[in-house]
Amino acid sequence: MDTLILESRAIAWTYDGVWLRIEAYGVDGLRVRASAHSERPASAGALLEVASPAPVISRNGAVARIENGRIVAEVDLQGRVRFLDADGRLLLEEKWRQRDTVTKFWTVGTQDVRMISALGIAGREFKPVSGEVSRITVRFEAKPGERLFGMGQYQQPNLDLAGCSLELAQRNSQASVPFVVSSEGYGLLWNSPAIGDVNFAANGATWTSQAAREMDYWITAADTPAQLVRNYAMVTGTVPTMPDFALGLWQSKLRYRTQDELLAVAREYRDRGIPLAVIVADFFHWPVQGDWRFDPREWPDPAAMTAELKAMGTELLVSVWPTVDPRSENYAEMAEKGYLVRTKRGIDVQQEFLGNTRFIDPTHPGARAFLWDRLKRNYLDNGVGLFWLDEAEPEYGAYDYDNYRYHAGEVLAVGNAYPLHFAQAVADGMRKEGSRDVVSLIRCAWAGSQRYGALVWSGDIHSSFEAMRNQLSAGLNMGMAGIPWWTTDIGGFHGGNVEDPAFHELMVRWFQWAVFTPVLRMHGHRDPITPPAEPFRDGVAQCDTGAGNELWSFGEPVYQVLCRYAALRERLRPYVAGLMAEAHAHGDPLMRPMFYDHPGDERSWALDDQYMFGPDLLVAPILAAGVTERDVWLPAGDWVDAWTGEARAGGETVPCPAPSHRIPVFVRAGAAVAAAFANA
Repeated sequence: MDTLILESRAIAWTYDGVWLRIEAYGVDGLRVRASAHSERPASAGALLEVASPAPVISRNGAVARIENGRIVAEVDLQGRVRFLDADGRLLLEEKWRQRDTVTKFWTVGTQDVRMISALGIAGREFKPVSGEVSRITVRFEAKPGERLFGMGQYQQPNLDLAGCSLELAQRNSQASVPFVVSSEGYGLLWNSPAIGDVNFAANGATWTSQAAREMDYWITAADTPAQLVRNYAMVTGTVPTMPDFALGLWQSKLRYRTQDELLAVAREYRDRGIPLAVIVADFFHWPVQGDWRFDPREWPDPAAMTAELKAMGTELLVSVWPTVDPRSENYAEMAEKGYLVRTKRGIDVQQEFLGNTRFIDPTHPGARAFLWDRLKRNYLDNGVGLFWLDEAEPEYGAYDYDNYRYHAGEVLAVGNAYPLHFAQAVADGMRKEGSRDVVSLIRCAWAGSQRYGALVWSGDIHSSFEAMRNQLSAGLNMGMAGIPWWTTDIGGFHGGNVEDPAFHELMVRWFQWAVFTPVLRMHGHRDPITPPAEPFRDGVAQCDTGAGNELWSFGEPVYQVLCRYAALRERLRPYVAGLMAEAHAHGDPLMRPMFYDHPGDERSWALDDQYMFGPDLLVAPILAAGVTERDVWLPAGDWVDAWTGEARAGGETVPCPAPSHRIPVFVRAGAAVAAAFANA
């Protein structure tokens, strides 16, 4: 029996009920699917429906071949797969260790390679779990010296992910966006929202889905990492156009309790002459979780509030939690219509923060429409056009993924797509209302979230230099995973006493760095905390409030530095707007590792504590307490110290002074953005 099948746009393999299919998908891309269950039409997953050139399909004896631009796949009679670039260089191959004597279809030099092994390890495994769901494992051979980037946001300092083990699951401060970029010239999207893990070990990479019907991944090849990211953006989407107002300072804290308190802060910014782009009404501005409206006792006139803010040039952003309390005015209808996440065992309480709540299920189209109806009625119609989609993992009280079920399926099989559909609910609603420039601050993401205007922030992180160091790698890898809109809580979220000199140092260093990130955003739960005047009201627990988190909250010396950098951000807005336009057009991240713009320099691949903010600014943040000088590597070309105007030749490491008021920044010689630093 011939196991290989050639079609007009794909090659396939089948044997004993197991099948494999490789089809051209996008420019320089291939989609690879396989299963031990009967083949069905492919679901999109993270991918968009995109056109691709007609591939070149051929067969040479025991090997079938498909070529789509720069990427080539070959499959032998036993279903083993490898990928090459258009020049014939091996990019990636499955890892098989089996007792057979079949000659492999590749060679080393002029010698055919024969692999005989008693290990019995397959490159693809499908172990039934229940029904037509399997635990799927895919193995690839290791390549010595390979470096790997992307994969989303993990709380670790590792920029290069080679050697790392990563959970493919969403948690508070962790975002699984499973697109990896290799220094070997390929990018791979694990196009499965199933809970799982990936191990990029020295002896081979292993991808696992705990429960899925089929293996599904997309692979692309290119000459540069920038082109790999652009290829990926073409098949998963790009961010919308970032509105100009959003390029300035965002002000938030845990939490403004009343309309008067929030307006007082906005007026103070105006009176001090500090432009304020956005101010935030954080969580528990509502009567009960799941009501999705202002509590009129603290927020009596939202329309008047937003009108006054707009007159000051400030937009209001409101927190939207996916939690629904049984006491909510919306609970009964949502439960009746199946719009809530369900548990398979135990009492159906999915989170216990200030109430026993369940989560809305945004994988259900009806639930998305229901949520948007409430957001439009209670917020948009009162002038609020920005939404903060918090708890978007969602943050289960216990991350027992096997105990929950969505409309789209078991959470083990589809759970990682929750934040994508949460963002989709708002994006679809806003676009229906005629708004194309959708921006939603959100605490998690999956592959494709960017096309729904997801501005991802890094969650409830600690207020420490160690956490700040982790965020640098997290932000850079989010960009490499196709999520260019990213931000952090400046100063961290948990802790940070407004009267502590050590925290003042952290705040200054974090703010300096945040100026050179996509969105400059103040947020955090500052000490000392103020408990609520009423611990309970109408039987509903009330939320406490952190100390002030405005620029002037940390003393005059800190205030002067923060004001200086806020003013710098204002002058950088034209440059940042240009970067946002490139992100919209091509998927380019705003902040990116050094190798993104300098892939030909081997040193650039090893640097993990400095980065490029667009093509013209090199930023070297201070990531530890007490540091007043650091080394900066300058790539080839001519550079200028942004603060002193001193010209420096590239290709060398230079020592840079970094007193408390200065973050090392270099400008590409001749770049117009240098003017923003004049007299700074």
